[in-house]
Amino acid sequence: MLTQEQQTMVDHAQLQKINGWNHIKVKGTPYECGFQEGYLLADQWADAQRVFAYMTYETYGKEYSWFAEQSIRLHKDVIPERYMQELQGMADGLTAAGVEASVDDVIAWNDYMEMTGYWWPVNAPKIMNRPQMKTHRKEHCSAICATGDATPDGKPVIAHQSFDEFWSGQYFNVCKHVKPDEGYDFVMQASGPCMLASMTDFYVISSGLSVTETTLAGFDKYSEEGMPEWVRIRDAVQFASTIDEFVERLNKGNNGGYANAWLIADKNTGEIARYEQGLEYQALEKKTNGAFFGCNAVFDPRIRNLECKDNGFNDPRQQTGARRQRWMELIDKYYGSIDVERAKLMLADTFDVYLGYNNPSSRCICAHYDQDPQYYADDPDAVWNIPFYPAGSCDAKAAGPDDMEHMRMWGRYGRADGVEFNAKEFMEQHPLWKWMDGYLYDRPTQPWTLFD
Repeated sequence: MLTQEQQTMVDHAQLQKINGWNHIKVKGTPYECGFQEGYLLADQWADAQRVFAYMTYETYGKEYSWFAEQSIRLHKDVIPERYMQELQGMADGLTAAGVEASVDDVIAWNDYMEMTGYWWPVNAPKIMNRPQMKTHRKEHCSAICATGDATPDGKPVIAHQSFDEFWSGQYFNVCKHVKPDEGYDFVMQASGPCMLASMTDFYVISSGLSVTETTLAGFDKYSEEGMPEWVRIRDAVQFASTIDEFVERLNKGNNGGYANAWLIADKNTGEIARYEQGLEYQALEKKTNGAFFGCNAVFDPRIRNLECKDNGFNDPRQQTGARRQRWMELIDKYYGSIDVERAKLMLADTFDVYLGYNNPSSRCICAHYDQDPQYYADDPDAVWNIPFYPAGSCDAKAAGPDDMEHMRMWGRYGRADGVEFNAKEFMEQHPLWKWMDGYLYDRPTQPWTLFD
């Protein structure tokens, strides 16, 4: 039973379930926003905790709770008070809904991608007595940002899709509109309930900025000093008003966690940017005509060669090289007509440049790892370099100039090309993966949805 104060907080929020999405709107103080989200998304949080606990142990041989302990040890004391209040609100909202949670639980949940994908590969050799592991989170996502003479009206367009293992990506179905008591309003896709930042990184912001990213493939640097990326990006989204200020805020306290190539559009100026953020090196490019794309390839030679292992930059057999070539071809083909509908079609592209024909596989802009026998993969460090790995495109998002003006975004839950994933049929065809039964869910075909 909620108290009167708690009920008043919840009454100021909204939750709509539509086309596979949880569309949630929260507003108020940091604590109020957090409480509203925790209370309304408690059931999904509880299921995610069950699945992540099982899959973490199977994937790493270490308990989810162990990673949580490391997260609290490293990062709890550096989180600014404003965001601690929001995280505490999430924990209290979950508990009020009957799913008991502490603020430490919510911090560890937000820190999961950084701890398993960046901290663990650097620190695992200390535990396992072996050479440094490959970074787990790499070669994830395809994205485009265009403006000026690349678009029909000269105004910016931005679009993105997430790649992930399907057991994790099945929770990438939260679209959240945050109206905080300070800073800018923003709409974002979140990689699950009770996320302070998106983590799948698609934002439309009332400042006029729209932001997305793709991870830097092969990046293997990390510092235990500094601020987690999910705190830095939330600060930049909520309080930056220009591209330069966004970059400055994002880089403050940079620890190398969740290292990305950020694509940024400013509807106020028509300018777009690509900001590659390594630990020691960064590179910022801007333009008012043309397009930037993201395919996890690293364009800055310093970051690519000094802070990354081989990332397939020039290899069409690898996912990064193949998608880099395909993005170049598509941008040339559609230059001048890249609007939000064209961007959606580009995200759904399954042309395989290495084979020279349409072939849903790991090498496509819309990745189908689960359908790829991996005949041509030759890099032992490549991500998911296993035949028929249950991973790939998990969603798609896009925003055009009208969407940016009115704080809207388009989203498609499931693959960007709309092809369904049936978990039972997949496991029957590939019985090696039957150990995921009960933890891997279907993702049926869903339409594009406008979140207004």
